[in-house]
Amino acid sequence: MTECNTTALPFQPRGWREIVAEFNGEMITSDAGVLLLRDANERLRPISRFAECFGAFRNPDQIDL
Repeated sequence: MTECNTTALPFQPRGWREIVAEFNGEMITSDAGVLLLRDANERLRPISRFAECFGAFRNPDQIDL
């Protein structure tokens, strides 16, 4: 049988809100993975680093906004 981990996992606070993941198995949501992705992106910046690999080779004089 699987043992549940009841230790709380704190995240960086957002403004005045404290964000804590608790693994007690009660109310479960599938949206919590987004918090993990956001924190990982803020720490490691993989999306920004990946975007830096590409350059824009367009002529600015020929771009209509």
